[in-house]
Amino acid sequence: MLARIEVALKPELKDALGEKLARRMREDLSLSVEACRTVRIYLVEANISREDLLAFASGPLCDPVTEIYSVEKPLAPRFGFDWLIQVGFRPGVTDNEGKVAKEALELLLGRSLATDENVYSLTQYLIKGNLTQEDAERIARELLANVLIERFWVVSEKDFNPEKGLIITPPKVTETHEIKVEFFDLSRLSDDELLKLSKERLLALNLREMKTIKEFFTSNKDFLSLRQKYGLDHRITDVELESLAQTWSEHCKHKIFNARITYTDKVSGKTEVIDSLFKTYIRRSTEEIRKAKGERDFCLSVFVDNAGVIKLNDKWNVAMKVETHNSPSALDPYGGALTGIVGVNRDPFGTGKGALLVFNTDVFCFAPPDWDRPLPPRLLHPKRIFEGVREGVEHGGNKSGIPTVNGSIVFDPRYLGKPLVYCGTGGIMPAEVCGEPSWKKGARPGDLVVMVGGRIGKDGIHGATFSSEELHEGSPATAVQIGDPITQKKMFDFLLKARDECLYTSITDNGAGGLSSSVGEMARESGGAELDLEKAPLKYHGLQPWEILVSESQERMTVAVPPEHIDRFLELAQKMDVEATVLGKFTDSGFFHILYQGKTVGLLPLEFLHEGVPQLELEAVWVPPRLEEPVLAEPEDCGGILKELLSSYNICSKEYVVRQYDHEVQGGSVIKPLTGVKDDGPSDAAVLRPELKENDGLVVAHGICPKYSDIDTYWMVANAIDEAIRNAVCVGADIEHMAGLDNFCWCDPIQSEKTPDGHYKLAQLVRANQALYDFTTAYGVPCISGKDSMKNDYLASGLGLAPENNPFGVGVVLPDGSLKISVPPTLLFSVLARIPDVNRAMTLDAKKPGELVYILGLTRDELGGSEYFRLKGFVGKNMPKVKASSAYDRYLRLRDAIYYGLISAAHDCSDGGLAVALAEMAFSGEVGMVVDLTALPYEGEKRPDYILFSESASRIVVTVPRERQKDFEKLFSGTVYALIGETVAEPVLICRDEKGKAVIEENIFELKKAWQAPLNW
Repeated sequence: MLARIEVALKPELKDALGEKLARRMREDLSLSVEACRTVRIYLVEANISREDLLAFASGPLCDPVTEIYSVEKPLAPRFGFDWLIQVGFRPGVTDNEGKVAKEALELLLGRSLATDENVYSLTQYLIKGNLTQEDAERIARELLANVLIERFWVVSEKDFNPEKGLIITPPKVTETHEIKVEFFDLSRLSDDELLKLSKERLLALNLREMKTIKEFFTSNKDFLSLRQKYGLDHRITDVELESLAQTWSEHCKHKIFNARITYTDKVSGKTEVIDSLFKTYIRRSTEEIRKAKGERDFCLSVFVDNAGVIKLNDKWNVAMKVETHNSPSALDPYGGALTGIVGVNRDPFGTGKGALLVFNTDVFCFAPPDWDRPLPPRLLHPKRIFEGVREGVEHGGNKSGIPTVNGSIVFDPRYLGKPLVYCGTGGIMPAEVCGEPSWKKGARPGDLVVMVGGRIGKDGIHGATFSSEELHEGSPATAVQIGDPITQKKMFDFLLKARDECLYTSITDNGAGGLSSSVGEMARESGGAELDLEKAPLKYHGLQPWEILVSESQERMTVAVPPEHIDRFLELAQKMDVEATVLGKFTDSGFFHILYQGKTVGLLPLEFLHEGVPQLELEAVWVPPRLEEPVLAEPEDCGGILKELLSSYNICSKEYVVRQYDHEVQGGSVIKPLTGVKDDGPSDAAVLRPELKENDGLVVAHGICPKYSDIDTYWMVANAIDEAIRNAVCVGADIEHMAGLDNFCWCDPIQSEKTPDGHYKLAQLVRANQALYDFTTAYGVPCISGKDSMKNDYLASGLGLAPENNPFGVGVVLPDGSLKISVPPTLLFSVLARIPDVNRAMTLDAKKPGELVYILGLTRDELGGSEYFRLKGFVGKNMPKVKASSAYDRYLRLRDAIYYGLISAAHDCSDGGLAVALAEMAFSGEVGMVVDLTALPYEGEKRPDYILFSESASRIVVTVPRERQKDFEKLFSGTVYALIGETVAEPVLICRDEKGKAVIEENIFELKKAWQAPLNW
């Protein structure tokens, strides 16, 4: 039986989603649309009675107060429309709403649906307006449906059957091929054929790696002899080949960061060999900092687990991880971003014995949403990516019951090719679990391999290898996953209870590479693993064994359960409605042994699987770009410039996005993303109380400034680190109890025909890592975790472009006429810190008139890469240089000033410089400010615009109550600081030059209006 149920809001009620979409049709697509309404459709394929069908429609699916429903007869004629567009998922794509509806039907019936029974969801859009067929199809393609994962139907009112509606077949995955294991005789393949095999199967392995595998499977006699005992020969199976490709992928193995690099600096004339950027700069920095801290070392687990772990206090530890989901978000912004946030949730949860998740963060990098040039093939409009990513993270975070407390958005045209979607999660765990340190884990021989959570489908196949190459027209739809936060939340609740009952010894997530990754990595803890793929629960029939192994279908964890605990583990899982399946056991064999239908389909030595990938040997050459400082006329009115800066995308209010995230859930948020008198000003960092009974708190902040990469990535990284730290100390973080997380997103840095400037891009990466070492050690902030995403490029071949004729206005035209768009080298540096008393947490809004305004730190004419120069169409070359030693001392004193109650507000100077910082403090607190620019400590050409808009690092503006002036100045004695003004009752921002002239005199509410206007959708 196949039945259709339709549900819609009552005609007299406002359809908020429909109105929002109608507005976007008018504004984004410039179409004549009067109205839009939405109808939810459920296809029910089940052996149920008419009575049960009506009960299903009127009960779980419909709210009788606000909605109406219909069974079999369409609702569309009741509303009227000119065009009807219906959208539904393609076969194999995760349908979360359909899945929840299926669960509701099972509860109603009191039985589980059979394997051939299901519920599918679709959405109808009823549009009124003067539109052509072409217009309607454009709405479907550019706004309502992502053709990569969805199918759509367009019909006009005159062609619509009012009795039967649209006849839709369910999006079933049908088995169209034989389930079998393929064998490849690599010994017979030439170099070209090896590369062809890698390309055709989306393995993303280079020739040297393919030849390494070929040699191992043809010349290792002991291994070949052992294979014969298991029914295998010298031919590699598709299961083994896919497992090696996943494990050796750039995404999982970080081959570029572990490469042997010959680095030549053409400025100094020196050449050096760097054996692993990670070991030389990142890990070494952390090791040296921890050694220097001695007994004060708060790091517990770094670089070895899914997330880094630090000590908060004697009772609690904190785990944090930040990941990226760039490539999937470029193809399906909603699904990619949703998967990004729920996926990174599993990282701290799968760290140690498991953590209770207490906060999310998100940082996005997009092309400008008002993009008005043509789009290269397969790329979505930046605004659509913006909206999809925002909604995906919103749904993933909010529905998981985890507050989103910190984030930002960066805009640059070069993110058109690939957006960057950084998602982070932090969690707390007791200092001890079951009598052992909570951050320690380890599967033991004999423990059972148990998969918990969602089922396996085609979604996410080749996700790891797909993320290891540039985006192109042929990027696979199967790489896209769609997360289900509700299923994941149930799984988390179950596993935390299982943790506290001591039912498992180790846990990890099924992230990139699925079971291949999780079981393959946990096997290292015990010394081996045996995995039976036939036992894995599937969403539908027809998956090949290798697909079961590497699928990244979401909401899954793998745990190691001792045999004596398995009955209780499975009983608890059933009680809490979580699927748990025994798939094998951990061993000490030294092999990853994979079976299907009783036969061995994979036998890989752990040493070769994890350590066999050959080290890349790369060359980097640093030649600084030739840049000049622009010659700008000194402006008469800096107030007008300030308004323009406040209205620029990189500075303007992001309240539109922030308001859609829940930052209050769990009740621990102290300093929230928005602050001030009306809770609509920007916060420098988040403060939260993870344990509500205690005053110990966490500070979460970040720094990101890819605009400086156009000049020098060394100082870009220095500024990102400094920005993250000063954001954190502005709210009261203790810099002596602070850890960092580095997330590199880079363009392809390997020299090739597609990357003719690879030597330069790799040199940029080297310099970035050198800065990471220099400034983390200078500040004593150890990195505890990180991630790199190294192929953030878009390539469109066959366009036949000429360098002088690029209609897209972004990217470079390669000699063969292809278009390549590379992101600017980008580092997100996140910090996690302790604040001993959340009651002392500081905000940036000026509190009342009559207080003193101070600036901490020296201002220089460092406007290279600044928002001011960008506004004028220039880059410049004199970028901010971080002086870490003086900044560190300043941050220590600021911490003390906050704890002693000497200041009432603190705000860092970053994008837009001093002028923007003063404006934000003033309009957030609805208090005016009068400032004397001649009082500023300053070096350079003394122009008001340079003083106001310079983005010199490490500077902080504070307000001080008059009665605390002497104590404040005593505390900062011997450092660079100055009294530059005062707060006033009149709602104005006035900045005077050396002649006493007001170079800025603006009403703070007008400044706020300019700041809020751009993204006020």
